[in-house]
Amino acid sequence: MKVLIVDDDAAFADTLAQAMQRRGVQAIVAHDADAALKLARRSASLDAAVLDLRLASDSGLRLIEPLRAAHAGIRILLLTGYASIATAVEAIKLGAVHYLPKPAGLDEILLAFERSEGDAHTPPPAQPMSVERLEWEHINKVLAEHDGNLSATARALKMHRRTLQRKLAKRPVKS
Repeated sequence: MKVLIVDDDAAFADTLAQAMQRRGVQAIVAHDADAALKLARRSASLDAAVLDLRLASDSGLRLIEPLRAAHAGIRILLLTGYASIATAVEAIKLGAVHYLPKPAGLDEILLAFERSEGDAHTPPPAQPMSVERLEWEHINKVLAEHDGNLSATARALKMHRRTLQRKLAKRPVKS
């Protein structure tokens, strides 16, 4: 199996690649979207890709379609420290097979590549989302509706642009 790892956190990407290689998985690493697309075009075959959602000033979502076009059958996993329902839905719609919040272990990542169908027996959460988490989800939904445009999102939310930027810069609150 050959996996492309795309994450702007070089230490994380390199550590994940080394862990995969110890398990017999060939891993190549890119730290930005452009480098990832170049590596994908040069690789004869890629079986899977692990994409970070936030790549400096870019989005891992943008890579899903070109990777699928370049490598039929590639299994794409979006891995992020900024998990939200809106980005999870978009990732799956674009063709990712799974979406995991960081931190995720190597076993969890490798199992995600093996899954081809959803699990109807997944239990719903025991507790509803907190108000802070609902706010985070709503902001991300509106941001997705405005194609990532911060100014348009701030206007739609009737919020100052800098306030929106501060809220988005924070890690999401736990459910």
